[in-house]
Amino acid sequence: MPATKVPTNEQVLEALDGVDDPELHRSIVELDMVSNVRISPRGVVEVEVALTIEGCPMRSEITNRVSTAVSALPGVRDVRVELGVMTDAQRTALRERLIGDPAATAGSGPAQGHAEGRAIPFADPACRTRSLLVASGKGGVGKSSVTTNLAVALAARGRNVAVVDADVWGFSIPRMLGIDRRPVVIDEMLVPPEAHGVRCISMGFFAAEDQPVIWRGPMLHKALEQFLTDVWWDDPDYLLVDLPPGTGDISISLSQYLPRSEVYIVTTPQPAALSVAQRAGFMAKRVQLTVKGVIENMSWFTGDDGKRYELFGSGGGAELARRLEVPLLGQVPLVTELRAGGDSGRPVAALDPDGEAGRAFTAIAEAIDVELAPTRRYNPELKLIN
Repeated sequence: MPATKVPTNEQVLEALDGVDDPELHRSIVELDMVSNVRISPRGVVEVEVALTIEGCPMRSEITNRVSTAVSALPGVRDVRVELGVMTDAQRTALRERLIGDPAATAGSGPAQGHAEGRAIPFADPACRTRSLLVASGKGGVGKSSVTTNLAVALAARGRNVAVVDADVWGFSIPRMLGIDRRPVVIDEMLVPPEAHGVRCISMGFFAAEDQPVIWRGPMLHKALEQFLTDVWWDDPDYLLVDLPPGTGDISISLSQYLPRSEVYIVTTPQPAALSVAQRAGFMAKRVQLTVKGVIENMSWFTGDDGKRYELFGSGGGAELARRLEVPLLGQVPLVTELRAGGDSGRPVAALDPDGEAGRAFTAIAEAIDVELAPTRRYNPELKLIN
């Protein structure tokens, strides 16, 4: 009886080339994570994989992906995956391959898109990532909730989405996304965790919820530098930045670090919120950033009788858009699921995309992704999205 033909090492490596690391989103072969491949005459394939760090949170997922890919080859009777760990030298080489060597990058200050000599990739004119700064004049208008759900809605459109939680005093994005683990650190490179198709970095990963962040300007700038230069973002389509309320140091720094950013102002309907929110818009224009649109939150509550109740008044978002000469991209209703989803890590844009609030975020994401895309001309007839 003829012996069963087993795959070659080259065929196994070709199969493994289609296996991506779940966090780095690159082939494990490209990342030099495959240490060795052994194939027995009986069709037993042993694959040694070097994980990036000890205690890698994705070890089970990597094992499953490797086993699935190799098992599909003709002649394979069994797959055995042995997990090791990269050496320090291998981690350094991996980090340099992905984001380069920070020490080798020269710069001349933040105004040129650099932070302490480190090039900020999103400031490069050749970078295809759209940086969206989500701002508000004051707290309490649901800016972080809008950022979270807008990011999820953009990801649902098949976009590669990342979020920087730049509200270092009031960080909340990890909780709202349902992320409960810290970033993986590979030779000082941070690999952001992901949920609902959105990757995120936040001060919330490095400070307890009951620990106040008492920092002055230089420390804030350093944190922003690390969020933009020391994180493996993997060229996202969108980088959303949740700004702190107001027009302070962080907003000014980000206008220097991300000079090509688009600004979106979040407000509520009442006139008092409008008068404060407009300051964020005027500040953006003063530092040469482009305000692209207004998002009105808490626009109304729909009762069991089907009637809309405008608890916070009406017209604020439309008036702010008029003053800033930008479109009102959408009005987000006040619904219990939106609040509850933010507390439980189940964003309404993911949990109930067909609900009243979910549809609003879907429409806003479409407007940003299509109507306001840089390759398209601005459409002055863009209507309110209800």
